[in-house]
Amino acid sequence: MDKFSFKTNINCNGCKSAVAPFLDRDSRISSWEVDTNSPDKILRVEGENIDTAEIIKLITSAGYQIEIL
Repeated sequence: MDKFSFKTNINCNGCKSAVAPFLDRDSRISSWEVDTNSPDKILRVEGENIDTAEIIKLITSAGYQIEIL
């Protein structure tokens, strides 16, 4: 299982709901969470056979900013 962390601008429950369909429909992602209390709005993703570029593409497709920590 691979673990990834990213800095994002996902800053509220509405934002989480907006990205959820993009992350939930990718079968390679087993779990994800966003720490909206963190100044960097940290997105943590766990999965297999997925890389950072693919996760970045999912989040930017949802209309949010993301960068590797």
